[in-house]
This record gives sequence, C-alpha cells and structure tokens, in this order.
Amino acid sequence: MRRYGGPVLLCLVGAAALRITLFSDLYLRYVQVSLRPYLITSGTVLILLGITTAVLRSRTVHEDGHHHHNHGPRIAWLLTLPALALLLFPPPALGSYSAGREAAQRAAQGAGAFPALPAGNPVPLTLAEFSSRAIYDSGRSLKGRTVRMTGFVTHGSDGTWYLTRLMVTCCAADATTSKVEIRGEDAPVTDTWVTVTGTWHPKGKLGSDAAWPPVLDAKSTRTVKQPSDPYEKP
Repeated sequence: MRRYGGPVLLCLVGAAALRITLFSDLYLRYVQVSLRPYLITSGTVLILLGITTAVLRSRTVHEDGHHHHNHGPRIAWLLTLPALALLLFPPPALGSYSAGREAAQRAAQGAGAFPALPAGNPVPLTLAEFSSRAIYDSGRSLKGRTVRMTGFVTHGSDGTWYLTRLMVTCCAADATTSKVEIRGEDAPVTDTWVTVTGTWHPKGKLGSDAAWPPVLDAKSTRTVKQPSDPYEKP
C-alpha cells in the first residue's frame, strides 16, 4: 500500500484545491479571485498526475511479479493530514488575531487632494478608502458626509472598538490591516461582521501618525453575514 502514498497525496491536494475553488467560494479566504483559474488548473493536474502515477506503479508491480518495498518511510503518510484538513475542514478567513498582530500603519510622506465623493448619503466606502481620505485628503472630502462601511469587530486595550478589514494584494500571506475607531455605539463581540453608518470625526494633524486610526461617529450599527470575499482589494 505504501507505494501509493505519493499518488494518494497528489490526489488529496488536487481534490482540496478543487473543493475550495470549483465547488465553492472558500478560496476567497486565501487568495484573490483572479487566481481561481490557476487553482482549478493546478487541482486538476494534480489529480490526473496522481491517477497516472498510481496506474504506472500498479502496472510495474504486475509486470515484475513482485513488490518493491523501497517507497519511503511510513511517517510520510502524515503529509496527507494537511491535505485532508483543507479538504474536509477549510481554515476560516483571517480575523481579529491577524489584524491585532500587525503594527500600526505609518503615515504617508504628505497629503493631497482626492476626487469628490459621489452624490447622495450614505456613501458606501471601503475602510481603506475612508482611511485614506480621513488621513491624507487636504480637500476634506469627508466633511459633512455620511458614509457606510462593512467590516469585522476588533477591540483595543483601552475599551475602544474598531471596524476592521484586511486588504489582500495576492493572497492571505500579504494581508495588511485597515481599521476605523467607532464611537457612539456599543461594541459588538470580537470578529462580528457589522455595517456601520456614520460621519467622519476629524483627528490629528493631516498626514501625521496622530491621525491614525481615523474615527467615525456612528449613527447605526447592523450585524451582517461575513461576505464570501472577506478581504478588501488595493
């Protein structure tokens, strides 16, 4: 049976890749949507390679009339456990733990004017868009506007709470954090996904470290389901 360890591992990894891409949106927990075709192709190739390898080994044994036992140590079967875990129990998206480990963002080397916001209130914004305008916009385009943002809840050590979102350029490994301090509403439980509507609360000197994280005076907070794609895009 040990001679089939390699093919089984290939098939498991391939099946796990197809399980999170071809049959669900779980891959969005780990990578950008643009990488889906590559994951599907990789999963298919791994399964075909595993099946082909198993068939060739079976034919070799049949033709030789005896078994070759030099197929690596038994402990190599432990390599199937991560593949099985991904196949049966896909890890969740990054959340408050990952956000909390990241150091505070550094201020940019200056500020500038941003394009005007669309007409109408509330204006839907990503946390990254709100943060950029709050910290660096010399035109103060957020002033007097009501905005709406969605993210998960994180808590500070001093009783404050934040609406938080992770931004992914390629995959979860390069995730960076955007967060907005929320005032005027009771804090939901950590990692709860909420949509918050409110107005910008100016803080700190434009373009300085003191302006981060930006602040929102909340008018309403509504619990929502985690989106299928939990990450913001740059």
